[in-house]
Amino acid sequence: MSPSRLFARKSIEVLQRQTQDNGMRKVLGPLQLVLLGVGCIVGAGIYVMIGPAAANYAGPGVMLSFLIAGTACALTALCYAELAAAVPAAGSSYTYCYAAMGEVYAWTLGWLLMLEYGLAGSLLAVGFSGYLISLLGDFGVHLPAAISTSWLQSILVDGHVKFHVGGGFNLIAVAALAAIAAVLVGGVSKSAWVNAMLVAIKVAVLASFVAIGTGSVDARNWSPFIPANEGGFTYGWQGVFRASSILFFAYLGFETVSTAAGETKNPQRAMPIGILGALGASTVIYIIVAAVLTGIVPFRELGVADPIAVAVDRIGHPSFAVLIKIGALTGLASVLLVNGYGHSRICYAMAQDGLLPATFARLSPRFRTPWIGCLVVCAISALLAALFPLSILGDLVSIGTALAFIIVALSLMWLRTTRPDIARPFRVPFGGFRIGNVWIGYIPVAAIVLCIIMILPVVFDIVEQTRRGDVLPAAVLGGYGALGALVYAFYGMRRARRVEAV
Repeated sequence: MSPSRLFARKSIEVLQRQTQDNGMRKVLGPLQLVLLGVGCIVGAGIYVMIGPAAANYAGPGVMLSFLIAGTACALTALCYAELAAAVPAAGSSYTYCYAAMGEVYAWTLGWLLMLEYGLAGSLLAVGFSGYLISLLGDFGVHLPAAISTSWLQSILVDGHVKFHVGGGFNLIAVAALAAIAAVLVGGVSKSAWVNAMLVAIKVAVLASFVAIGTGSVDARNWSPFIPANEGGFTYGWQGVFRASSILFFAYLGFETVSTAAGETKNPQRAMPIGILGALGASTVIYIIVAAVLTGIVPFRELGVADPIAVAVDRIGHPSFAVLIKIGALTGLASVLLVNGYGHSRICYAMAQDGLLPATFARLSPRFRTPWIGCLVVCAISALLAALFPLSILGDLVSIGTALAFIIVALSLMWLRTTRPDIARPFRVPFGGFRIGNVWIGYIPVAAIVLCIIMILPVVFDIVEQTRRGDVLPAAVLGGYGALGALVYAFYGMRRARRVEAV
């Protein structure tokens, strides 16, 4: 096979035709897409990771961390919005990359997305497990650690994460993912309805928390707003950016919106509304809740699995704490649902192209969903959730997310350069300039720079962990990359369908 085939690109016209004739039901509109995005964004970031981010790294400055991460994602979201409107096809950034840069780049991005979604599902399930255990504890039901904690545990030492074997196996997280798989197999209409209900519940609970908690805010808890650095990434601006890198993955939901193009009515109009609307609404929610949370509880006391419940306990309403935990469970469940949806649709798109086995693209005769893919991706996430703690899952997800976003921004510039003729119902603002024939956009370049800034603290921390002897994060990344290269070389490259490539 000629090496040039590795860079074969699918035409925009082929992708649009595949979307129209994909056999899936086109039932989603702009409002449903916004809810889909909010359903995936507002979850672990606000219910789980905000606590460790504030306690271990940023202090009250976690509000700035959310703003920094949200700004990076907003710039990338503009790139997604243009690509989703111009190339309304299932597969999200994987498909955009295939159209813009070619097969080998599309495979690389698709493999990164599978890492990103798979680990995000695991992290969410671990967070769900934590809140459920806490809620059951309020009713006197205490589950043994052997079935409610992960095999690997982590602690913070001198500003860096250190791992040790705990010996548990988180069956609660496994059960949560099994339930999500069942809903996903049932169909996108049912999934969208369940998601809308869960989003309504969790937004109402968060609004109640803000309304009740505002009266208990002590402004002294916000001082110092950015605590002095205590070594490594513990506080200071170093900690603010380290917290941003942790919280970066929490905005993944807007990317999930673009995976729904194949099941969306009028995607050219609906996609930009869904992506930007979900991101804007979620960022506002994050910052407001972070302000109230850190105003009620001193930041050093927030390094727990259920930080918002801790804040409600401080307010003095025990019954409301139970309600908050129920809200957290519904919030995490909605994110799990949308995350699993996006993961299965990425695999569906890659299987259609022959880069993954055709099993991932097989639709259920009754529900018209890629049911086998839904089961497989949830099973993989369940295994990871049972074995790994929040810290390593969050860092690896953030790296995968940032690299995927960088490739999306590059794909936008490449597509503007090679296909300036295609209709673009939405364009990124502020334009750009040309170097020779290559179009360079101000927004895509800014998105790339901020994404690099997001992952640098994670990379530095992983390097430091490796130097100290904790090689697991580096080994996982290296092993996953090597596995991807082998799968592509011995399966994807040989079986890819290039009949319609250009």
